[in-house]
Amino acid sequence: MVQSISVHAWTAAPADAVYALLRDGASWPKWSPLGSFELARAGEGEPEGLGAIRLFKTGGVRSYEKIVALEPGRRFGYALERGLPLRDYVAYVDLSPRDGGTDIHWHSTFSPKIPGTGWFYRWFVGSFIKRVAAGLARATA
Repeated sequence: MVQSISVHAWTAAPADAVYALLRDGASWPKWSPLGSFELARAGEGEPEGLGAIRLFKTGGVRSYEKIVALEPGRRFGYALERGLPLRDYVAYVDLSPRDGGTDIHWHSTFSPKIPGTGWFYRWFVGSFIKRVAAGLARATA
Protein backbone atom coordinates (compact mmCIF):
# COMPACT_ATOMS: atom_id res chain seq x y z
CA MET A 1 0.00 0.00 0.00
CA VAL A 2 1.38 3.40 -1.03
CA GLN A 3 2.11 5.71 1.90
CA SER A 4 2.33 9.49 1.65
CA ILE A 5 3.84 12.25 3.75
CA SER A 6 3.18 15.99 3.46
CA VAL A 7 4.97 18.61 5.57
CA HIS A 8 4.88 22.41 5.32
CA ALA A 9 7.29 24.97 6.75
CA TRP A 10 7.62 28.70 6.13
CA THR A 11 10.60 31.02 5.86
CA ALA A 12 10.90 34.76 5.28
CA ALA A 13 13.63 34.03 2.72
CA PRO A 14 13.01 34.10 -1.02
CA ALA A 15 12.57 30.77 -2.81
CA ASP A 16 15.93 31.10 -4.59
CA ALA A 17 17.77 31.13 -1.24
CA VAL A 18 15.89 28.02 -0.06
CA TYR A 19 16.54 26.27 -3.37
CA ALA A 20 20.27 27.06 -3.14
CA LEU A 21 20.52 25.13 0.15
CA LEU A 22 18.55 22.18 -1.25
CA ARG A 23 20.94 21.99 -4.21
CA ASP A 24 24.01 22.02 -1.96
CA GLY A 25 24.21 18.54 -0.42
CA ALA A 26 27.21 19.52 1.71
CA SER A 27 25.03 22.10 3.50
CA TRP A 28 22.40 19.57 4.61
CA PRO A 29 24.28 18.29 7.71
CA LYS A 30 24.57 21.93 8.86
CA TRP A 31 20.82 22.65 8.90
CA SER A 32 19.25 19.19 9.22
CA PRO A 33 19.59 16.13 11.49
CA LEU A 34 21.63 14.36 8.77
CA GLY A 35 25.11 13.37 9.93
CA SER A 36 27.28 13.70 6.83
CA PHE A 37 27.19 14.14 3.05
CA GLU A 38 29.18 12.56 0.24
CA LEU A 39 28.66 12.80 -3.50
CA ALA A 40 28.56 9.14 -4.58
CA ARG A 41 28.06 9.87 -8.31
CA ALA A 42 28.07 13.10 -10.29
CA GLY A 43 25.01 14.17 -12.21
CA GLU A 44 24.41 15.38 -15.74
CA GLY A 45 26.47 18.45 -16.60
CA GLU A 46 27.38 19.30 -12.99
CA PRO A 47 28.30 17.43 -9.81
CA GLU A 48 24.83 17.72 -8.21
CA GLY A 49 22.84 17.79 -11.44
CA LEU A 50 20.03 15.45 -12.47
CA GLY A 51 20.94 11.83 -11.83
CA ALA A 52 23.53 12.62 -9.15
CA ILE A 53 23.61 10.18 -6.25
CA ARG A 54 24.04 11.78 -2.84
CA LEU A 55 24.99 9.70 0.19
CA PHE A 56 23.83 10.88 3.60
CA LYS A 57 24.98 9.06 6.74
CA THR A 58 23.16 9.45 10.04
CA GLY A 59 24.12 7.12 12.85
CA GLY A 60 24.27 3.68 11.27
CA VAL A 61 21.94 4.54 8.37
CA ARG A 62 23.36 5.19 4.91
CA SER A 63 20.83 6.74 2.55
CA TYR A 64 21.62 6.92 -1.18
CA GLU A 65 19.40 9.48 -2.92
CA LYS A 66 19.21 10.26 -6.63
CA ILE A 67 18.35 13.79 -7.75
CA VAL A 68 15.28 13.53 -10.00
CA ALA A 69 13.95 17.12 -10.25
CA LEU A 70 15.69 20.48 -10.46
CA GLU A 71 13.49 23.49 -11.13
CA PRO A 72 15.36 26.60 -9.90
CA GLY A 73 13.45 28.44 -7.21
CA ARG A 74 10.47 26.10 -7.54
CA ARG A 75 11.15 22.39 -7.02
CA PHE A 76 13.80 19.94 -5.88
CA GLY A 77 13.20 16.19 -6.03
CA TYR A 78 15.02 13.02 -5.09
CA ALA A 79 14.39 9.27 -5.05
CA LEU A 80 15.78 6.79 -2.55
CA GLU A 81 18.15 4.39 -4.30
CA ARG A 82 18.87 2.36 -1.15
CA GLY A 83 19.25 2.71 2.59
CA LEU A 84 15.80 2.11 4.11
CA PRO A 85 13.41 -0.82 3.61
CA LEU A 86 11.20 1.26 1.32
CA ARG A 87 10.19 0.75 -2.29
CA ASP A 88 9.63 3.55 -4.83
CA TYR A 89 10.41 6.33 -2.33
CA VAL A 90 10.33 9.71 -4.05
CA ALA A 91 10.21 13.15 -2.44
CA TYR A 92 9.67 16.64 -3.81
CA VAL A 93 10.27 19.96 -2.12
CA ASP A 94 8.00 22.55 -3.72
CA LEU A 95 8.68 26.21 -3.05
CA SER A 96 6.02 28.88 -3.50
CA PRO A 97 5.57 32.51 -2.43
CA ARG A 98 3.48 33.00 0.72
CA ASP A 99 3.08 35.89 3.16
CA GLY A 100 6.15 37.73 1.89
CA GLY A 101 8.35 34.64 2.15
CA THR A 102 8.40 31.05 0.94
CA ASP A 103 6.19 28.07 1.69
CA ILE A 104 8.27 24.89 1.79
CA HIS A 105 6.12 21.86 0.94
CA TRP A 106 8.10 18.63 1.43
CA HIS A 107 6.08 15.65 0.29
CA SER A 108 6.87 12.03 -0.51
CA THR A 109 5.38 8.68 -1.37
CA PHE A 110 6.65 5.14 -0.88
CA SER A 111 5.66 1.54 -0.29
CA PRO A 112 7.17 -0.49 2.54
CA LYS A 113 9.25 -3.52 1.56
CA ILE A 114 8.08 -5.33 4.71
CA PRO A 115 4.29 -5.78 4.81
CA GLY A 116 2.58 -4.15 7.79
CA THR A 117 5.33 -1.56 8.40
CA GLY A 118 3.89 1.27 6.29
CA TRP A 119 2.36 3.08 9.27
CA PHE A 120 5.68 2.95 11.13
CA TYR A 121 7.75 4.32 8.22
CA ARG A 122 5.14 6.98 7.49
CA TRP A 123 5.50 8.14 11.12
CA PHE A 124 9.31 7.71 11.26
CA VAL A 125 10.12 9.35 7.92
CA GLY A 126 7.41 11.99 8.45
CA SER A 127 8.90 12.98 11.82
CA PHE A 128 12.35 13.17 10.25
CA ILE A 129 11.10 15.31 7.34
CA LYS A 130 9.41 17.71 9.79
CA ARG A 131 12.80 18.24 11.45
CA VAL A 132 14.55 18.64 8.08
CA ALA A 133 11.97 21.15 6.77
CA ALA A 134 12.08 23.14 10.02
CA GLY A 135 15.89 23.22 9.87
CA LEU A 136 15.76 24.45 6.27
CA ALA A 137 13.32 27.21 7.23
CA ARG A 138 15.54 28.28 10.17
CA ALA A 139 18.71 28.21 8.07
CA THR A 140 17.21 30.58 5.51
CA ALA A 141 15.33 32.88 7.92
